[in-house]
Amino acid sequence: MKLNVRAFALTFGLVWGLGLFLLTWWMMWVGGATGETTLIGRAYVGYNLSPSGSLIGFVWGFVDGLIGGAIFAWLYNKIASPDPITPAS
Repeated sequence: MKLNVRAFALTFGLVWGLGLFLLTWWMMWVGGATGETTLIGRAYVGYNLSPSGSLIGFVWGFVDGLIGGAIFAWLYNKIASPDPITPAS
């Protein structure tokens, strides 16, 4: 079975972006916005625990998930179903 690279990448990008968006709001609700740089903030420029940071995190997460999902699906297709070797006639 082959994966549709475009659909998998888009899905993974949305899941990663929305996950980061919701995680940011959950962290603000539970712990409050401290203003400290988080580990994710070191990787995603502009991200912090704030409403605007959640939008920046969504964009970064979407792009990161899109690229990661495309690489994963492409690699899966290459490994899972290699091209059959045709015998010489």
